[in-house]
Amino acid sequence: MIKLVTFDLDDTLWDTAPVIITAEAVLREWLAEHAPNLGPVPVEQLWAIRTRLVEADPSFKHRISALRRHVLFHALQDAGYAHDQANDLAEKSFEVFLHARHQIEIYPDVQPTLEILAKTYTLGVLTNGNADVRRLGLADYFAFALSAEDVGIGKPDPAPFVEALKRVNVDAGSAVHVGDHPGDDIAGAQQAGFRAIWFNPTGKPWEADKRPDAQIQSLTELPGLLKGWN
Repeated sequence: MIKLVTFDLDDTLWDTAPVIITAEAVLREWLAEHAPNLGPVPVEQLWAIRTRLVEADPSFKHRISALRRHVLFHALQDAGYAHDQANDLAEKSFEVFLHARHQIEIYPDVQPTLEILAKTYTLGVLTNGNADVRRLGLADYFAFALSAEDVGIGKPDPAPFVEALKRVNVDAGSAVHVGDHPGDDIAGAQQAGFRAIWFNPTGKPWEADKRPDAQIQSLTELPGLLKGWN
């Protein structure tokens, strides 16, 4: 009997790429106005800082918000801003980015589907990203939302899935995960004992070895699929 349904966020409940591209542009504009010494920093320079930070502290891989703030801080320091000013500008510019990152167009079938599912199942979020359902008006549908930053490691590691089970005191055999990523979502969920539903709106071919337990092209398929399993 299925009791818990967890969801990935980025590219499962909305299309992420346009949002991130816009948020990056908004960040650049803000920095041009408030941190002119920085100038048009080449992306390669930011990636070099990022690589250096992750090599020094691998936990940054799972702390993407902290990582972005640190990259901004180091870039600002390199541009000649004193420590405290660089820190202040990094914090403010990150908030500008995060606000823009939440200007998301949720797929139209998301809220109606969550509304239906929440009447029968406990719903949760498992994300490696830094989108926050509370900022998106979706929090009421979910019993919990766990990010890689919260757990200290991201999918496909079993830890986020295990933590989800603990949160609602459910065993893995009663849990289903829905996501778009064959590795992070499908393999990760199956390794943790969940059933895994691949969200594949564009009908891509499946290329990994172990197949998902089911695949859907629209979230509207979920209520009927889960009812059939029960």
